[in-house]
Amino acid sequence: MKAAQVQIVDRGRPLGGPFQVWLNFRLVPFVAATLMKVLTHTLRVRYEAEEPVQDFAAGQERFILAFYHRRLVMMPRAYPFRRSTPGGEARGVAILSSDSKDGERSAATWRWFGIHAVRGTAGHSGAQALVKMIRAVKDGWDLGITVDGPRGPGGHVKPGVLAVARKTGAWVVPVCVAYEKAWKLRTWDGMLVPMPFSGVVVRYGAPFQVPADGEDEPFRIRLETGLNQMETWAEQAF
Repeated sequence: MKAAQVQIVDRGRPLGGPFQVWLNFRLVPFVAATLMKVLTHTLRVRYEAEEPVQDFAAGQERFILAFYHRRLVMMPRAYPFRRSTPGGEARGVAILSSDSKDGERSAATWRWFGIHAVRGTAGHSGAQALVKMIRAVKDGWDLGITVDGPRGPGGHVKPGVLAVARKTGAWVVPVCVAYEKAWKLRTWDGMLVPMPFSGVVVRYGAPFQVPADGEDEPFRIRLETGLNQMETWAEQAF
């Protein structure tokens, strides 16, 4: 894959000289992605209830993988698909990444996994971010959304994922990743990183669509309840 291109939106903050840009937005993402790939190759991964998602990927249905932020590290394994538009253009999964410098580092890291970054900030300009995600789905991308991110509160589904699903008709697919052994980081959500040679299970929940008309809250509660049940399962899976 080509080196990730720096596309930082400058909001009056210095980006640094050429060396700082190379270090922060080329070298650091490359090293982080390489370590993650090496770690991934040591894991024993299996899937549960993946048939509906495989059917979506084999056809023309678009879907949104909805998951909690603390399970983010190994979520690339939840999307082992390669898709294309009817015209033959390559497509895959896209994530929302802020237009800050931290967001660019994150986007540059995920690009090494073939993950496309939709640039925007859910908090500061949520409407613009939603428009960009809706456009991405209509352009043929699936989405991966941390429904309680980027700053929490953990375990609480925010309504953005439902707005995107309502406007695009994409299926919402809850997903959770369980680890046999994992480190728990000192982050706001207690992010989990699997230990090398650990067992990993990727489990998908029942997909659903959000009707074009009606209230979002019942679907938000449905998704939150489902993900919380999957969190309980993940803690007991091994």
